[in-house]
Amino acid sequence: MTRDAIPDERFRAAVERLRVPGMGTEVVAPLLSQLVHLVRPHRVLEVGMGYTTPFLAKALAEAETLAEAEAEALVRKTRPYLADGRELDEAWIDSEPALLLPGNYREPYRPRFVAIDDLSDTGSSAPLVTEVLADLGLAERVTVVNSDMRGAVGRLPEEFKPIDFAWVDAWDCLYFFENFWELIDPDGGIVVMHYLMTYPEGEAILEYIAETQRMAPGEFEMLNLLESRKLRQNSMTVLRRTSASSPRTYSDTGQQPRLGGRVREDALALARSITGPAGQSPNRTSK
Repeated sequence: MTRDAIPDERFRAAVERLRVPGMGTEVVAPLLSQLVHLVRPHRVLEVGMGYTTPFLAKALAEAETLAEAEAEALVRKTRPYLADGRELDEAWIDSEPALLLPGNYREPYRPRFVAIDDLSDTGSSAPLVTEVLADLGLAERVTVVNSDMRGAVGRLPEEFKPIDFAWVDAWDCLYFFENFWELIDPDGGIVVMHYLMTYPEGEAILEYIAETQRMAPGEFEMLNLLESRKLRQNSMTVLRRTSASSPRTYSDTGQQPRLGGRVREDALALARSITGPAGQSPNRTSK
């Protein structure tokens, strides 16, 4: 079990207190957790607290612990290559921790999570969320902005942009799209919106977003996912902002990896940042 890991049984028991059957997030919450592990966002925004909140907080805590362990293991496997002056090779790529880019580990991974909710919905489990987070030891992971969405833009913490990942579980998704969109990272930032399919108002919002995409090609990608067995609360809309995407070509034709140049330089810099010039282990701090 990794440091700060929460046993599955304890976590399930705690979050069960937040589950409201009619909210439709029993499948969405674990999926959001896996998306966090996939993307490893640095700034995560949730609009509408509830069952999903501890899943996001736990995933971020796990990802931070994993990133730290991966960085140290990456240095261990790289050090012999650097000491012998050898070029990195396929064996280096595939050995544990496999497939990792050293450049992604040059700064420690310290994600921030902000949740917006005015706690006014009597049918929501939002008022219980902070209590459950505290019980799980995750309270310090979440900065709560007690506000409705329309009053929250100016109340976000300093330096909380660009936002890498946003989960919008609120009625007014159109307002979010029109007023928060410029805060989303144009280099691949992700917005996930809940339950816009299978009812007229939601479908109108989807058409508006699709028309925006047609008018601004290259601004974002869009995917709708339907839980077809459900009557309502049955979809996720995923937007990925791409207006300033950085090129990420790691291999030449034939999938020949580019392991010299920047990759090797990053591996050397990472090794120095963790072990120090004399083999000592300095404390790594974020910028």
